[in-house]
Amino acid sequence: MKSPYEVLGVAPTASTAEIQSAYRKLAKKLHPDLNPGDKAAEEKFKEVAGAYDLLSDAEKRKRFDKGEIDATGAERPQQHFYRDFATADEGHPYADAGGFADFMESDDAFAELLRRSQRAQANRRGRDLHYRLPIEFVEAITGANKRLTLPEGGTLDVKIPPGLVDGQVLRLKGKGAPGAGQGGPGDALIEVEVLPDPRFAREGDDISLELPVSLAEAVLGGKVRVPTPTGDVTMSVPKGSNTGTTLRLRGKGAPRRGGGAGDQFVKLKVVLPKSPDPELEAFVSSWSKGRDFNPREDGTS
Repeated sequence: MKSPYEVLGVAPTASTAEIQSAYRKLAKKLHPDLNPGDKAAEEKFKEVAGAYDLLSDAEKRKRFDKGEIDATGAERPQQHFYRDFATADEGHPYADAGGFADFMESDDAFAELLRRSQRAQANRRGRDLHYRLPIEFVEAITGANKRLTLPEGGTLDVKIPPGLVDGQVLRLKGKGAPGAGQGGPGDALIEVEVLPDPRFAREGDDISLELPVSLAEAVLGGKVRVPTPTGDVTMSVPKGSNTGTTLRLRGKGAPRRGGGAGDQFVKLKVVLPKSPDPELEAFVSSWSKGRDFNPREDGTS
């Protein structure tokens, strides 16, 4: 860790006025209000402000020069335990503006920046808290009310909107960490994980499903029950259907944001009985057209 003298670019013998001047020059260049969105400048400003906070306090500077404390103000020799760090990250290194009082009493623009920073820190909004919530595939399509148990204790009730997609983040306003002073609480950000379903696959707003059908249903056609996320429906299988034949159930897909819903596509798969059937074998053996038909002639296999 750099010495606070190195951070400010002054010698250990620098006077109070020289330290103030060095800090003022760096702060005007690096202050977050003058560099919006520049994280590097913000981190550098924190470092500079922390160094000035230590060196502007005569007692802290004296103790640092004697080696009694380090650049962060921690006691030496260091033998830290968990409790030593319990409040180490509560706010920024420049949260306490006591060392900057001499600047803040002036009327220039830089003094106003410091006053604004102090007011913002005193009324700091709480942090946003991030959580992950697994839900079932069907719940993502139809919507659901879920209760999330928090790692730190307590629960959050989460309303899952219909048509939600994997990885979507829901924001619960005011359910994050509490703020300071008049600063309100942060938000809870819930990243939703949609668990896979062995029956369904989703592509955009459409859903697909592979449906086994019997040989009789494929040859003769008929009515079959088909699962959808909102419950089973009856579908007609046309005569002469084959494995790979795809049928459409309109409006049985995921809800669309602008209204309506996608479709569910049902891909048929002809399945023979597991046990040998002598009657079926006898029929196929005597079926001359069946023996003459070669499904590989069209080059699809």
